[in-house]
Amino acid sequence: MRNGPFHVVWFKRDLRPADHAPLAEAAARGPVLPLWIVEPELWRQPDASARQYRVFAEAAAELRVDLAALGQPLVVRVGDAVEVLEEIRARFGIAGLWAHQETTGAWGYARDRRVRAWARAHGIPFAEPRQNGAVRALASRDGWARRFEAFVRAPIVQLPRALAPLGLEPGAIPDERDLGLAPDPCPGRTRGGRRAALALLASFLSGRAETYRCAMSSPLAGWEACSRLSQHFATGALSIREAWQAAQAARNTAAKPLREGIDSFLTRLAWHSHFIQKLETEPALEHRALHPAYEGLRSDGAGTERFERWAKGETGWPFLDACMRCLSETGWLNFRARAMLVSVASMHLWLDWRAVGLHLARLFADYEPGIHWSQVQMQSATTGVNTIRMYSPIKQSEDQDPEGRFIRRWVPELADIAAPAIHRPWLIGVRGYPPPIGDANALAARARERLWGVRRGAAYRAVADEIQERHGSRRSGLRQVGARRPRRPTVDQPVLDLEA
Repeated sequence: MRNGPFHVVWFKRDLRPADHAPLAEAAARGPVLPLWIVEPELWRQPDASARQYRVFAEAAAELRVDLAALGQPLVVRVGDAVEVLEEIRARFGIAGLWAHQETTGAWGYARDRRVRAWARAHGIPFAEPRQNGAVRALASRDGWARRFEAFVRAPIVQLPRALAPLGLEPGAIPDERDLGLAPDPCPGRTRGGRRAALALLASFLSGRAETYRCAMSSPLAGWEACSRLSQHFATGALSIREAWQAAQAARNTAAKPLREGIDSFLTRLAWHSHFIQKLETEPALEHRALHPAYEGLRSDGAGTERFERWAKGETGWPFLDACMRCLSETGWLNFRARAMLVSVASMHLWLDWRAVGLHLARLFADYEPGIHWSQVQMQSATTGVNTIRMYSPIKQSEDQDPEGRFIRRWVPELADIAAPAIHRPWLIGVRGYPPPIGDANALAARARERLWGVRRGAAYRAVADEIQERHGSRRSGLRQVGARRPRRPTVDQPVLDLEA
């Protein structure tokens, strides 16, 4: 066994060997202990689920193989991060601690603060390079797009040539049952890990992106038209920089339809980091309404009949029920369907956005806290600056699944119902399928009146202006670096497929 001290590279949401600045920097300075800490308390948080953990475990298993090929496999330890790191320090010594900057929820922020305090107390240098476009301690959104562009254009960080073997017991990657996670079957989930990520990226850029613009909103066509990389961005099996540079290279030789699809994908990679920046700037986003005027507006959440019917896909609105059941079985939906699930729950059913967001977070195998909570608040109209937009479960059904094929796939009770009746089955009566939970138009009108009522008044506008200055996208900059910035930040509109 090699003696310490070691440079510890702490893997979190960056389970890949390539384009990994902490790994490369640490390896250039001495022996490296690549470490993944499975934190039981993290996986007991209310936004966590077994399906998410399995994605991370699969990515970690592949990372272990890749690092072993360099000479030192990934070391896995289970426990509290500070306690695990202290055990390593006490036994071997730690020359430096390296980890990517992570934008995460309140629990993760608190954990990272404890680790930084521990490192300072022991005189251990702790470096946290960026791994996406989010900037820590960002003073202003002005120029953010140029900073994003500079980040993704920077050279991809190369793999270390070799890692010196340490002779440590690698440790087993625990099963979700070992962590006490609730049973969570998700038979249609995409497998995690870098190999699946690279295969999806290649197939998207070589052909699937041709239909990206026109088919991303369809729950059926979106399965092929969307990149399906969101799960791998969430675990860090693939970096945003790698995807951006691969897309740029592909577009340069692509024919027009494919090039246009890749251009849309590149834009959404920028929006991906833009929304993560919101949580980085405003960590309370997952707990508190962005505009305080909306705090406490809705009080009902989990446990109510409306919530349970929505969560189980039993609202009686066929398209919404199909989307919820599909998500439960596969862990994925295209963005428009996700937006509708939140919008209907928060608007028509008047459920509290926090309960809605937590339920969906657990179902998303590609759960990314920054994007998720920014979008939940946007679709629930609690940001104070976005247009109030309601997704009608009936209109979306007719627009996105006119023949009812998606509905029949996921709501077998309606398998024998033809279009157009399948969009309003209560008009003909269907045994075994519930009546609608309410009149969608009347519920939407009531919600619209409540929400617009909050917006009246100078005090509301003053706070909204502050929010816009802090979080506004400066949208033109996201499309063209160096373009003249508009005088006022532009409002983000919830029409983008942020799944990418």
